[in-house]
Amino acid sequence: MELLIEKIKNEGIVLSSSVLKVDSFLNHQVDPQLMLEIGKEFAERFAHCGITKILTIESSGIAPAVMTGLQLNVPVVFARKRKSLTLVNNLITASVYSFTKEETSEISVSNQYISENDKVLIIDDFLANGRASLGLADIASKAKASIAGIGIVIEKGFQDGGSLLRDKGYRVESLAIIDSLNDGLVSFEQQTTETKVELTR
Repeated sequence: MELLIEKIKNEGIVLSSSVLKVDSFLNHQVDPQLMLEIGKEFAERFAHCGITKILTIESSGIAPAVMTGLQLNVPVVFARKRKSLTLVNNLITASVYSFTKEETSEISVSNQYISENDKVLIIDDFLANGRASLGLADIASKAKASIAGIGIVIEKGFQDGGSLLRDKGYRVESLAIIDSLNDGLVSFEQQTTETKVELTR
């Protein structure tokens, strides 16, 4: 998706060979127009899959998921990472390990909002090691819902998450796939040029 790739080129900040900071438009401050185009792109790719629900995880997955739900005219359900006084009963849960935070958290969704009658599209902002997507897939499976696919805004192709999910048989659609972040350079899959972005030490 060229619009997204250009945004990464212009605003992405390489923090290390494995960390790309995109909080100016994706996971802290959100660019609504870009999210709208991302939603249209996901909707187009999964248009004929019979999707009834979109499933994501708080908080960075919510913006692209909502825009996709808007285009497909289906509800968006997001798994909570934090306990809630109003969300205590009939929960479907899964454990997700965060390599960034180096901790395991339990995510949960009420069984009121996902069921065996649903065909689910999973949406997330980043794909690195695949643990968040696997956790969401686990929740969908526990609800006996079918999984149409997994939509990822930015995939780190040099990490094993994409291969892990695809090897398990999931359809994974990533809008931008990064080959490497070495030496402060962002290299995209199927691109012959590298783009220099700011390296923060």
